[in-house]
Amino acid sequence: MEILIVGAGCPKCQAVEKVVREVVEELKIEANVSHLYDIKEFPKYKVTITPAIVIDGKVVFAGKIPSKEEVKKLLRK
Repeated sequence: MEILIVGAGCPKCQAVEKVVREVVEELKIEANVSHLYDIKEFPKYKVTITPAIVIDGKVVFAGKIPSKEEVKKLLRK
């Protein structure tokens, strides 16, 4: 699983990355978690609002910091 956090590095974007990494660890999911900071690349993923979570190339969450439960639901799909 490829998980990409899309955001310029603001506190909200950093918080999303932290939550995602914690959930991946808790659920023991095999995933590569990375962060895209370059705003010029955001349109490539069709991201119009940040922070955003992209899983395997598809935007699955955007615009706020998700709870751990929300992230767990996203990763179990």
